[in-house]
Amino acid sequence: MSKTFRAWDVDQGWLLPASLHQFAPPGHLAHFVRDTVREALDLSAIMGVYKSEQGQPPYHPGMLVALLLYGYSRGIYSSRHLARACEERVDMMAVTGLNKPDFRTISTFRRRHLVALRGLFVQVLRLCQTAGLVKLGHVAVDGTKLRANASRHKAMSAGVSMIRKLATRS
Repeated sequence: MSKTFRAWDVDQGWLLPASLHQFAPPGHLAHFVRDTVREALDLSAIMGVYKSEQGQPPYHPGMLVALLLYGYSRGIYSSRHLARACEERVDMMAVTGLNKPDFRTISTFRRRHLVALRGLFVQVLRLCQTAGLVKLGHVAVDGTKLRANASRHKAMSAGVSMIRKLATRS
């Protein structure tokens, strides 16, 4: 008796495309970031830059902002890694709506809208604060340099350091 397996037909065409909401489970962070960018963030500083109808239509700025925010939340900062994730990761496809911007597009967008993106990150932090997810306050970082005595010779026990000294003399 042979084992029965589920069908694995990679050449099967779809009658209707799958919904993007099915790419990641309900309640997934990808849906949350995408919906937050679409509904709660003020993108007017970025949208105001696009005026003329020259060349190919650009990617939607909201999609690129959602891609950056979601990538940062997942520890992906490189434009090349973000572009690769848009092609390989289903959660990124749910964020971008199956768009696959290349790394130059992502890098140019980030560089072009750096000041506006700072303002968006402040908006995100304020949304998190109103939701009770974070507590905002002052953080002080001191850059004082201290001399330490953690050399490899100080970290060894007395017996091991004595053997090393004898070994280096001979």
